Amino acid sequence: MLWSLIKIIFFFCVVGALAWGAGYLLQADGGLQVRAFGQELNPGPLESVLLLVLLVFAVWIILKVLALLVAVWKFLNGDETALSRYFDRNRERRGFDALSEGMMALASGEGRVAMAKAAKAEKYLNKPELTNLLTAQAAEMAGDTRKAEEAYRKLIENEQTRFVGVRGIMKQKLAAGDNETALQLAEKAFALKPKHEETGDLLLRLQAEKEDWTGARKTLNTKLRNGQLPRDVHKRRDAVLALSEAKVIIDDSSSIEARETAIEANRMSPDLIPAAVMAAHGYIAQNKPRYATRVLKKAWEARPHPDLAAAFAAIAPDEAPPARIKRFAALTKINPTHPETRMLLSELHIANEDFPEARRALGDLVETDPDARSVTLMAVIERGEGASDTVVKGWLARAIAVPRGPQWICDNCQHIHNEWKPICENCSSFDTLEWKRPPLSEVATPTGVQMLPLIVGALGDSSGADGVPPVAEDVTIEDAQIIDDEVAPEAGNDRDTR
Repeated sequence: MLWSLIKIIFFFCVVGALAWGAGYLLQADGGLQVRAFGQELNPGPLESVLLLVLLVFAVWIILKVLALLVAVWKFLNGDETALSRYFDRNRERRGFDALSEGMMALASGEGRVAMAKAAKAEKYLNKPELTNLLTAQAAEMAGDTRKAEEAYRKLIENEQTRFVGVRGIMKQKLAAGDNETALQLAEKAFALKPKHEETGDLLLRLQAEKEDWTGARKTLNTKLRNGQLPRDVHKRRDAVLALSEAKVIIDDSSSIEARETAIEANRMSPDLIPAAVMAAHGYIAQNKPRYATRVLKKAWEARPHPDLAAAFAAIAPDEAPPARIKRFAALTKINPTHPETRMLLSELHIANEDFPEARRALGDLVETDPDARSVTLMAVIERGEGASDTVVKGWLARAIAVPRGPQWICDNCQHIHNEWKPICENCSSFDTLEWKRPPLSEVATPTGVQMLPLIVGALGDSSGADGVPPVAEDVTIEDAQIIDDEVAPEAGNDRDTR
């Protein structure tokens, strides 16, 4: 390093001195006189300049020869690579220059130029891990997928660059829509480098899309061990995967295993509403209503939800309205000011045909935080208390303008779902669905008959022949149909199945 610096300084000094001398000679009269060993030369100004150029060239040659002699001296003293380094130095310089130019072209979006520079660098350098990577990325930018895949396959052959090659082909398969092959490549890439966060996230998403819940849980546990997930996030997502696994088991008619898996999911994340509902139904099937009640109360405390109320009603489906109100006090005394709790209590009193109490339970909800469900309940209450059709239809007309109420919405893309799913059906994000109220312009929610939950329609003793109280039937089938026809005619497939 020091020797190279000395050579550079010496060369620039010589060139500077010669340039100064050439300028001086061009301005001088009579040229240059040189005397050496009894000889005298008198070149003119132009000849003097040419002699100086030749002298500079001679100095350059001398430095090259001197560098070669130094390399030979090192070789003779035991440095076996000294001569090869001397002859390869120029090739490496050209190769690295081409490589840097190719990287600049790649950053500038010039794919074809980058490919040409990569080919030039490959001729001079013996570093395929660099040139093949540049070739692959440049070919992708230029749209030459075949060339890119060839370069990535060359990277796979080298142990040091195998992960880069596998990941590159995996991305190509994803872009081509071949998720099956992409999943296999993601598994290989994750096995090569389990701490690579992006690959782990992609593998988890592909496994969830394929409904490989067991594999997804293994991937999730690996990410936890590698410190890529906080423990609380891991616990929540593992519960989501366990719940999804339970649903698959139910589809396979293995109900005992499904109940155990659902209960496990609820234990890991009590606020996961679908897990609580499935666990409650599992306890009901085992004739353990106390366990089901405890699960639903804990979930209701975390977040009141209509599906929890429906599951709570399923614990004793044939009870009379007064008994149901008394039993539901275990839920309604939890989060009593929550809109869902107030609407649930109002519906219970409507089923009992106690409309003044239903109005008191609803309170000022229709003024402070109205939605289509609470306003429709107000229409039912008005009809039950004998109000005119004009008043009832006025409330139903108001239900058109207010928000439709909370739904399952993806936090990533804001897509609205009919029911909870582990994967967003629009953007394929994992565990991004949240129960919340969508923007008014994007609402397409069920109204009318679906405004009243199963609690009202499931009554048998004090209802009509079909189990629905006469007043509620009159409103929801005739008047509330206005909303079905005018507000959400397209929502036929979006009906709540509670």
